[in-house]
Amino acid sequence: MNKKLLRRLLLVFVIIVLISAAVIYFTFDIRALQYLTMFKPWSIAAAFGILAVGLIFDGLRLMTLARVTDERLSVKEVINVVLSNYFLAVLTPGASGGAIAQIMFMKRANVPVAKATVIVFVRTIMSITFLILLVPVVLYSDPFLSEWMPPAVIATVSVIFISIPVAVVLLMRTRYPEFWLVALTSKFSHDYRRKCFISYNEFKKASFIIGRHPLMVLRAFIESGFSLLGIYATVPMFFLGMNIQFDWLQVMGRMVLLNLVLYFSPTPGGSGIAEAGFLVLFTALLPEGTVGIMAVLWRFTAEYFPFLLGAFVSIRAFGSNIMSANNLKERDS
Repeated sequence: MNKKLLRRLLLVFVIIVLISAAVIYFTFDIRALQYLTMFKPWSIAAAFGILAVGLIFDGLRLMTLARVTDERLSVKEVINVVLSNYFLAVLTPGASGGAIAQIMFMKRANVPVAKATVIVFVRTIMSITFLILLVPVVLYSDPFLSEWMPPAVIATVSVIFISIPVAVVLLMRTRYPEFWLVALTSKFSHDYRRKCFISYNEFKKASFIIGRHPLMVLRAFIESGFSLLGIYATVPMFFLGMNIQFDWLQVMGRMVLLNLVLYFSPTPGGSGIAEAGFLVLFTALLPEGTVGIMAVLWRFTAEYFPFLLGAFVSIRAFGSNIMSANNLKERDS
């Protein structure tokens, strides 16, 4: 196996083991044994079942967006794209490799790099937008969150969050962003300015796609929502398995907030930040000593299991030099 890939996999494995062990060690309580003895094995099957639903809707969203750009992807190609995203996202800082992995597999499926880039960009924007639109609901419905944020602030934040996606799409149809970008990057290097304008043009193309096929984009947006909620619902499945009483809306709301933060995490796959955020948000909702166990179960089910599947399909397709193959986008652009 390629030494670079082997070292990266070993590093990721060590990080995952150390973080998981630390989370359980520093949060475990003897009273947690009582809940572990009551654990129902069917909840594991339920968690993986609801995860599968989330991944299926993720694949449906990809197929819908491909049709928007007049491209077609087979079921096998969609599976490869979706799972490869998990693999390289965990191996690279800021999950940057996930987007490149998707482009690599779509290029392999004869989708032009320019179209693949737009599809990946729109998928990411849709996920973030869906979570942003849910933030007002989460803030209003969770007593813990509303205690430290006054109603007036929540109302203001809600209006801002709802307005941002609409304003951005409308703004992309004008020349103002381009003028601002020229002014903001005037003192930067040529290469950096070039990257900024490439990103800007990709975003602009995405906004035009949204405007050209509104009904199909709306369908993809709904599929995006079902995908995210299905993946997040793995956590309540484990709550049920330990016979823990909880509020579904509250738990799902906090998962929305946590995963919104993870989209901007600088660590590979959100490692460390995800576990820390889970402890902060769920310690008060869970019995003593169980929050660390729940955090590890969530991460393994929703992140590391798809990562293993993604490793299988990615290495099988590109070989052990997958880490160098992720430069294909730059060479073929």
